[in-house]
Order: sequence, then C-alpha cells, then structure tokens
Amino acid sequence: MDSESKDNSKYFQLCRFGTEDDAVSNGLLYYNKELVGSYSTAEGKFAGYIKESKELADTLNKNPHILHEIEDGLKNCKKFASYVLQFAQRGTAQEPQVRVFSTKAGSSHQPGMLVCSAYSFYPKALTLTWLRNGEEVTSGVTFTDEMSNGNWLYQKHSYLEYTPTAEDQISCMVEHASLSTPQLYPLENFPESRRNKLIVGTAGLLLGLAFLIAGVIYYKKQTEGHVLVPQH
Repeated sequence: MDSESKDNSKYFQLCRFGTEDDAVSNGLLYYNKELVGSYSTAEGKFAGYIKESKELADTLNKNPHILHEIEDGLKNCKKFASYVLQFAQRGTAQEPQVRVFSTKAGSSHQPGMLVCSAYSFYPKALTLTWLRNGEEVTSGVTFTDEMSNGNWLYQKHSYLEYTPTAEDQISCMVEHASLSTPQLYPLENFPESRRNKLIVGTAGLLLGLAFLIAGVIYYKKQTEGHVLVPQH
C-alpha cells in the first residue's frame, strides 16, 4: 500500500459479549470508509471482501505472528468482559428464591433424596452447601451447573442422598453476590415429620372406618325380624 492508502485504511478490533464465556473479538478492516475485510475468532482467520483484501487476507492467514496477536486480543476481550460484568453486577444483582425439600422419603435402611433449588438469581455464580447440625456434608452430594432461564436469570440445584434421623437438623447454605452474608434455608419437609403426618392420617382413616362398620352392624340389628310391608 502507498502512503495515501495507508492514511485511508483503518483496522478496528471489536469486543462483544453477553457473559465472559461467550466473549467474541472480531477485527474489521476498512478502506476509504468501506468494510473490505474482517477477522473472525470463531473461524480463526481473516476474510477479504474485495480482490485486494482477499490477497491481503491470504497473506495474513499465513503469518503466525499476526494470528497470535489477534488471539491475544480475544484474551484481552475476555478480561475486559469480566471487568465490565463485575462492575455492572454491583447494581443489578438479583437475590435467589430458594426451596429445600424432600422428593423421596427415607428410612433407617434406605436413604431419601433431598433437593436444594435456587431460582431466578443474577449474576450466574452461586454456591450451594449442605449442612447437617451446622457441619458441611460432602458425601452423597451432586450438583447441576447454573442453568439460564433465558431472561438473564439463572437456576441451580443440589441433591443430597440422606438417611433420616430425628435428631439431625438439615439445611442448605446459599452464597451469592446479592446476599451480604451466606443464608441458611432449613429443610421444609423433614422425612420424620412426613412419616408422623402419614401415621396420624392413617389412624384417622382407620377410626372413621371403624365408626362406619359399627353403624352398619347397628343398622342390621335394628332391622332383623322386621318384615317390610309394601304400601299401596
């Protein structure tokens, strides 16, 4: 290129991101205010849109030093995205909605399944920790990754296989940018309580059935020996 062409050519590197993970750095080459070429981090190479820029793109794609510098631009884009998102999240953090419950009642011989679910939170990073009597539980614990709701909010779930005892106090500790301190959420439906409710309900059903049977027997005794005469 001559000096005039150099003065009229410009190269821009754009950093686009929604999250740090999906940050993309694309290069745009302009000549006389017309876009004549670009670099895509997704494809990892330059592309030319006119004859001269196509020849230039072929040359640049064969130059490992240039390509390395472009990739450094992507790394810088990710760092920039992280900084901007952290700054923006200070005023936009959304506190999670949390439920801790049992999906499968356990017994002294079979473990139950407990679930700690956090919904509608932002930013993405969130930590769930199971506690038994104030001590962290790590055995029998599984997690899902943070999952997007599609509206900039996220959800995450943790599962605990647990053999219930009457003495244990189970809770889920949630740590998130929206919370000034970690929050504890106790188990909603403790398996032992659930079993007690079932026993009370069954006893009530049996008592009602006993009254029904007694009523039927009384009715039969009252009607024995009587002959019903048709009315005309």
